[in-house]
Formats: sequence, structure tokens, C-alpha cells
Amino acid sequence: MNERLPGALRVYRLLSAAAAPFSAPVLALRRRRGKEPGERLPERRGEAEFGRPAGPLIWLHAASVGELVSVLPLIARIAARDVGMLVTTGTVTSSEVAGERLPVNVIHQFVPLDVPRYVQRFLDHWRPDLALFVESDLWPNRIIEAARRRVPMILINGRVSDNSYRRWQYLLAAIVNLLQRFDLCLARSATDAERLAALGARQVVNAGDLKLDVPAPPCGEAELAALRRAIGDRPLIAAASTHEGEEGAMLDVHARLRATFPGLLTLIAPRHPERGAGIAALAASRGLRVALRSRNELPAPVTEVYVADTMGELGLIYRLAPVVFVGGSLVRHGGQNPIEPAKLGAAILHGPHVWNFAEIYGALDAAHGAGRVEDATRLAAGFAALLRDPGARWRAAEAARATVDGLSGALERTLAALEPYLLQLRLGGTHA
Repeated sequence: MNERLPGALRVYRLLSAAAAPFSAPVLALRRRRGKEPGERLPERRGEAEFGRPAGPLIWLHAASVGELVSVLPLIARIAARDVGMLVTTGTVTSSEVAGERLPVNVIHQFVPLDVPRYVQRFLDHWRPDLALFVESDLWPNRIIEAARRRVPMILINGRVSDNSYRRWQYLLAAIVNLLQRFDLCLARSATDAERLAALGARQVVNAGDLKLDVPAPPCGEAELAALRRAIGDRPLIAAASTHEGEEGAMLDVHARLRATFPGLLTLIAPRHPERGAGIAALAASRGLRVALRSRNELPAPVTEVYVADTMGELGLIYRLAPVVFVGGSLVRHGGQNPIEPAKLGAAILHGPHVWNFAEIYGALDAAHGAGRVEDATRLAAGFAALLRDPGARWRAAEAARATVDGLSGALERTLAALEPYLLQLRLGGTHA
């Protein structure tokens, strides 16, 4: 394609190059705040601790935990073919998940900052033969520098949110230039496929959402048993992956329902666990007795609100709670993932703002596998109706499970689309 960059990308390249001297103090500040990897900071400048493995190498980039978890089955299937794999992510929590769940023959690195010389250093060292970018993490310098090295690039589980689609209209020449550098874009839905094509992607395939093929999140059996003993037969409601503003709504729900359901326990798992202490303080200010999971506390008989401010325990919560409100949906965030509670048998409630998973929520609502509520008052009514009627609760949970099962298959479709590229690697098309 024409190497002349649109004006917006030329300006971005100049500004990002000029920002290099400021990266050290910015990274140091982020490190002090726990947002950067400490001793692994050189990776953010494109430096590598390990040598490049011999043979063909696939580079897969997933921005954070959600994106990484969605492609773990794909990574496992590719790595099982004895093809070298390098996985990059950009957050501390995603690096912890990578350390725990990536196959042993897969290398993890922090992705370099999108500064030209850092990206160049990274690519010069690793020399990938194929690059897979997950969802929507489209940083210009990574794409431009990989294209200049003639690395085939494929967008995996590609998505374009409503907000992103509107923003890109103002920078249309830039996004067209970037997307046309991709050999293939595998969209997660028909809507995403249409938007990617409208924004300039050359070859687009609706492969489906890989999140639908991810196994249900695990949990520790001992931890689950301990919580079940602590809760006993108390009525339980839960809110998962909540954002600021939604915890207050859940406390309002608790206040409305506790007289009707004596002994009610409300479990809140914030999207960002570091907010746990603030949520506990908010509950305590309303006169509620609170326990925090991050302090290794279990709910006592007098506990009214249990804040699960820990990482990686949603599998525990979805196995415990008969009804779950999935957060990010009463506030304008776009909704969190409803697939995991659907797979684990929870009845689902959600707010109106679910554009991040619009197709899945639409299918769940249509099948009566999830219920939409507009505010805290309707959320309380939804919880009450499902707590009162075990039959309705079971039917909603089964409808959700069947809907998610019926939408699966993205993993096999993605692998089929990748097969020609994997075959080329096996035939010797490498940078090694």
C-alpha cells in the first residue's frame, strides 16, 4: 500500500517519538502506583530478557486481562502445534494471569510503549512471522512498524464499539490506513464486521466471539465450601464487575429488600478490586455491617454486605449466587461480560448500557435468559421476583446457558481462518 501517511498519523508519529524522553518518569510514577511491572520495566522500552527462539514465531497481543482470557484456548491450540509463540499484554494483572495460565512453551512480555524506537527495538529483536492483535488495541506505531517489516497481521475477535466508531469518523483517513495494513480482520459479530469494513478493512470475516468458547472460570473447591458454610441458607444476591455508582445502587437494593428477605446478604465484586475499601466505607456509612474478602474475612451471621475485592474469583461468585447483576451496565460503561454467569447457572440482571456485548445481551434478553432493568428500583424488583420464584430463576438460568451454548463455535472458525497462515509458517516462511 502507499507508504505516505495521512496527516493525523504523521503528527502522531512525531509526537510519540518526541515523548520518548518523558517515558522514564512516567513509567516510574506508574510503577509507584502499582501499574507497571517493577523489574520488568525495560520490556516497556522494547528490551527483552530472553533470546528469540529458533524457527517461526507468532506474536499475539492482548491488551489486558479480559482480552487475554478470551484467547487462552486459541493460544493453547496454536502452541500445541510446536509453533513458537510470544504473547504481549499491557497490565500487571494480565501479566499475572499470563504467568499462571499460558502454556509453558509460550513467552510472555510486556508490550512496548507505542514510541517508534521502542517498537522498532522490540520488532528487531523478536522478528515475528505473524502478528495477531486481539479486539481493538490498534496502536499506530506497532501496526506501521510491523507492516514495514512485511509481517502479516490479523485482527482477532475484532470489535468496534459505538464510541470508537463515532470517534474514528473524525479520523477516517488514519483508521483506513491502519486497517488496510491487516491481511485479515476476524470480527466478533456481524455489527463489528460491518463497522470494520466501513472503516477500511480489506478482508473481513464474522468469526464470532471467542469469549463464548472460553471455559467457565474456575474456583477453588475449598474456598467455595468455606463460603457456602459461612452463608448457609441465607438469601443471597450478588453484583459482579461493578463500576463506581453501581455499588450505591446495590446498597439501595439491599435496603429495599432486607425486610422482605430476612438475613439477606449482598455480595459486591467491584471491577477494580482496589476500590474495595471505599465500597466498604460507603456501606458502613449507611449503617450496614460489612466484611472484606481482601482481609481474608468470611461473612459472619451479622454481615449484611460482603465485598469480594480480590482478583480472579468471579467463578466463585457465580457458583454461589442464584441471581447476579452484571455491572458496567447501569452506568455508561458498556456492560461487562455476561457469558461467565450464564455458563455457571446464575440468573442474570443488567442495566441498559450494554453496547460492549450488545449481540449477546440481545440474544439473552430475547430468550428470557437475562432481564434488563433501568435503575435501582427496577433492579430491586428484579432480584425480588427471582428470589421469590425458584422455578422462574431456574428457567432463566437454563435459557441463558442454552443461548450461550448455541452461539459458540468462534474458536474453530478462527482456527480455520488462521490455517493458511499457520501452514505457511510450517512450510518455512520465517524471519529466523
